[in-house]
Amino acid sequence: MADWSPRPSTDQETAPLLRNPDAEEDNVDNEESTLMDRINSVAQEPLTPLTKVLLVVALILLLLSSVFIGLFAGVQHKLNEERGKPGEELTSTISVTFTATSTSTSIATTTASAPLPTGIPEEPVCLTKDCVMLAASILSSLDTEQDPCEDFYEFSNGGWLRAHPLPADKGSFGNFEALAQDNEHIIQRILEDKSSTANFITSYDDQILAKLRGFYSSCMDESRLDERGHGPLMVIINNIRRMFRGKEVVIKGDTEEDKFKGLTAALAYMHSRGIGALFSFDIEGDVGVDPNRLVLWFFQPSLGLPSKEYYEEEDIRMVYQSVIERLLLVVNEEDEQNLQRTFKDSPALVEQGHIWPPWPWPPWGGDDDGDDDDRGKKPINKTKRARKLAEEVVKFESQIARASLDLDILYQDPVATYNPAPISNLTIALPQIHFNEYFSTFAPRNYPDRVIITYPPYVSSLSKILNSTSVDVIEAYLVVRAAFPLSSYLGMGTEAWQAQRTLVETLNGIKKGAVGDRAEYCIGQVEGALGFAAGRYFVNETFSGESKEKGTKVITDIVKSFQNSLKSIDWMDDRSAKAASEKAQAIRVKVGFPLSPDTTNPASIAFYYAQVTGDKQTFFENVLSASVSTEIRNWLQLGKQRNVDAWEMYPSMVNAYFNPPANEIVFPAGILQPPFFKKDWPAYISYGAFGHVASHELTHAFDSAGRLYNQQGKLEQWWTNYTSDGFQLKQDCIIKQFSEYSIDDGHGGKVYVNGNLTSGENIGDTGLIQAYRAWTAQFTQSHEAGNEYLLPGLPYTREQLFFISFARVWARSMKPAAAVQRIRTDPHSPSKYRVDGTVFNIPEFAEAFKCSSKAKLNPPSEKQCIFWGKS
Repeated sequence: MADWSPRPSTDQETAPLLRNPDAEEDNVDNEESTLMDRINSVAQEPLTPLTKVLLVVALILLLLSSVFIGLFAGVQHKLNEERGKPGEELTSTISVTFTATSTSTSIATTTASAPLPTGIPEEPVCLTKDCVMLAASILSSLDTEQDPCEDFYEFSNGGWLRAHPLPADKGSFGNFEALAQDNEHIIQRILEDKSSTANFITSYDDQILAKLRGFYSSCMDESRLDERGHGPLMVIINNIRRMFRGKEVVIKGDTEEDKFKGLTAALAYMHSRGIGALFSFDIEGDVGVDPNRLVLWFFQPSLGLPSKEYYEEEDIRMVYQSVIERLLLVVNEEDEQNLQRTFKDSPALVEQGHIWPPWPWPPWGGDDDGDDDDRGKKPINKTKRARKLAEEVVKFESQIARASLDLDILYQDPVATYNPAPISNLTIALPQIHFNEYFSTFAPRNYPDRVIITYPPYVSSLSKILNSTSVDVIEAYLVVRAAFPLSSYLGMGTEAWQAQRTLVETLNGIKKGAVGDRAEYCIGQVEGALGFAAGRYFVNETFSGESKEKGTKVITDIVKSFQNSLKSIDWMDDRSAKAASEKAQAIRVKVGFPLSPDTTNPASIAFYYAQVTGDKQTFFENVLSASVSTEIRNWLQLGKQRNVDAWEMYPSMVNAYFNPPANEIVFPAGILQPPFFKKDWPAYISYGAFGHVASHELTHAFDSAGRLYNQQGKLEQWWTNYTSDGFQLKQDCIIKQFSEYSIDDGHGGKVYVNGNLTSGENIGDTGLIQAYRAWTAQFTQSHEAGNEYLLPGLPYTREQLFFISFARVWARSMKPAAAVQRIRTDPHSPSKYRVDGTVFNIPEFAEAFKCSSKAKLNPPSEKQCIFWGKS
């Protein structure tokens, strides 16, 4: 057995990992006499306040030491009773030292039987602060009343879920969100404490930090937001209405050209500010010709409700309609106040007809309101008119939803959504939009002559829907599409903010009126607008030393494991295996932070965000400034070659991704933090937690969609028919498996997982076996280097802790409403099934926990969907 030498801790590179119990025992008698002398001394003189505090601290620490020793002894005793092998004993001596005013040393000696299945080797247990805290974190997350072979998710996370009740202001909260909050606290300290960035002394850093802190301060200034009321929103809405109506007000045009004369300008204005409506464009690689040449893609729009199913549910539809009605009434009220102010200040303008928009608004006529010619001649019921118009807007959106492509095809079938065409196809199918005029808003010198349409039938359907819809409804739809997202940037006292919040609460099951911490919200806004700028300082705080090197090693080990496994996959022939190995080898691995913009170069960051305001504008304008900058930056890439150094996620984000056209996997520094990763954790923990993230993203390159891209990121048939047919059988297996899982809808019913929608992510999760193989392959060398050290108080083998570490990161509480929304819109399965559904297909899990042949998570091989080995 190799020597297990001390290793540096995370916090202090020079601190020893293990204390020497023998050396500490030699000092016990002297320390005890010193303690008595101090007690006698203290007893003979009055106690000062400081002395009282120190005595209390000493007593607390002594109590904690007793509790810890008792708990540890209890765990070892339980281990002896439940999991020991007869005649095989392991004796360990543990020395725990606490110091405060006085020093006390306690020694506990226990005899424990080596646990199944592999037995714990006779080697030291790490007792540093970091090791104790890691062990305590794992123990506290477990629910040992659960059988891991029956419900591994609850076994691994039941304790965490009990200790982390869902906050009232959130529909969902898990370890991902908990880590995101920790990362946000680091950024918050950077923004609020100027001394934290004192070592950044360049003029570019001054500019960047001023912009970051100004953006954050403008968001935190709630009194200023309330003071401005709906004013900022009305500026945007009035611009949309002016553009939509053209220079002259058109209520109902005599021709189609008159009817839609301003629609193009209004849409271009909205899209340039990140406000979605009717359709959307994206700039991405031409995966059918040259994945690195960026071209124009045409997409269906996002909807006001999360998915098309919601438009068929009356209770949700009525809530949505009432919210739209409230927003329309807000606009009407603001128009009335504007009219009154203008009449008071400039009565001549009113008499000359220069007031805009015409009052009253919305411009709705009907049987109860009189003819259009009679508008304004008799009292109008504003609420009734707004309600009627809101109903029509919902009907209009429902038509758009029905015409849209289902998400399982949109997300999972890149061949079906790749439909290149001349730009004339788009202009002919959708004549209501003047695309040359539209493009001039974004890229005046670079008009595209070709477009990739993800779903051609939607284009012609949209044209028919527009022709059959009143101009008033279309205008109201545009107003509502702007009001929904922008209202969230207003003061919370405004009616518009409260209206949009009602929908958020309904869709996510959030308690009415429950609002989270303002600082947390504002940090999120800073990250969304200036994420690479904030990332420069976040990386400096959290990602130093060997973090990048060790994180990258986990990833590259998994790539090697995947390549080694290809020769034993029963559905893949040699030709396809060779091509798959070449694709895996060609994948670009990006870890920590980007080089474009270069997080290490303040000039690069300053230039990247040169067009974004932050230090002088109010919050609403700052958000719009960032949106405009993002849209312009994207459109300027049209026709250019892909920047291979660019990232789609900022460094502090708790996430990772695989980009098929670029054939790259990316892991921001934000996810390379506990509970996913720490540079000096034992390898079996790191490979189980972060290793699953890494293997998941790698496996996406070979999932239901990723497998259709070759190693250059081009859509191409690069597998043989034999291999493609074999993969399809495996994919059908996993679709069937996950389609049988369901959740409670909160109303006594069930909603089943969409196996088609989630198939790609479920296949990605099967990559866990590659992380396991990568860990076992490096174990001997890692053990000799001291990287497989044991943690105190954990009666589990390293193999078991690997799987526990994987499962722990998926702990999540969700309100039923939020869970339903996720099943309908998210290509990821619910967290419980990402755990249990994954280990269901990994025989090594059942072996590690010695599951019986009748256990739920140890099914017969014919029921397992094993992708990366022999079934």
